[in-house]
Amino acid sequence: MRDFAGRIAVITGGGAGMGRELARQLVAEGCHVAICDVAQAAMDETRRLCEAGLPQGVRITTHVVDVADEIQMQRFRDEVAAQHATGCIHLLFNNAGIGGGGSMIANSREQWERTFNICWGGVYLGTRIFLPMLIAADHGHIVNTSSVNGFWASLGPTVPHTAYSAAKFAVKGFSEALIGDLRLNAPHVRCSVVMPGHIGTSIMTNSRRIQLGDSSDELSAEEVAGMRQRLSAAGIDLAQTSDDDLRAMAKERARSFQEDAPTSAAAAARSILDGVRRGDWRILVGDDAHALDARVRAMPERAYEVDFYQSFAAEVGWRLG
Repeated sequence: MRDFAGRIAVITGGGAGMGRELARQLVAEGCHVAICDVAQAAMDETRRLCEAGLPQGVRITTHVVDVADEIQMQRFRDEVAAQHATGCIHLLFNNAGIGGGGSMIANSREQWERTFNICWGGVYLGTRIFLPMLIAADHGHIVNTSSVNGFWASLGPTVPHTAYSAAKFAVKGFSEALIGDLRLNAPHVRCSVVMPGHIGTSIMTNSRRIQLGDSSDELSAEEVAGMRQRLSAAGIDLAQTSDDDLRAMAKERARSFQEDAPTSAAAAARSILDGVRRGDWRILVGDDAHALDARVRAMPERAYEVDFYQSFAAEVGWRLG
């Protein structure tokens, strides 16, 4: 699918980050877009940005949806069909995701499953529910967002990362299996799996808000205590560090993750859309993603050793864990 003009795209997690940038770039090319997110205010901002210079006749719609909820996803599909007056869509970007619940031991089951159910369940439900509309089109393309954590299940030796990594491995395996399924049963529909490295998004802040149902940017006393425990366990001396200092550290980390990332969300969206145009089934996003892919393949038995992460982080400038 080399030309997006006149097509209809559905994007989950369109309120920020790569989802927002995908929407902006698609509408600029004349593609109609339906985005969903749990945050209406964030989607309103995406819509405002999209409508600045919106090509005549191009439609963008917003829908409040929890992608882990099948009933809400079915409503989303029905709203897309009604508001875009269509029985088909051409592009499906299963992009929504959050972090959190990294430890099977230290985190609650609720946190763990919330992350897994959004990052994996949202991809499954999005594909399952919108697939008939893709099959009804002359051409269709499913784009599932995995991660480098879909082939390397770590953020470094001091940060457990089981929920997100398990989900992203599931997304990668599902997408690869779906390629053959589509080839046999719906050959006019294609599937790509996207594996970004460190992309500058607000996922850290947004994940916390979704996990806790808290719109405040300030860490609670319980969160500060948990942060202190994790850092102390990693060998960091916090004897002279106040709770307010830890809150400031958390804010700075979230800011740096978004603003100092090697790849911006806009650049990531361009890479994804270029990959779709080329018909790539496997889309690595960012130089760090390409480098990590090569390194894991070269030394899989050492992929979870401390020195593997330390040398790789030094090479690409990661400061994630």
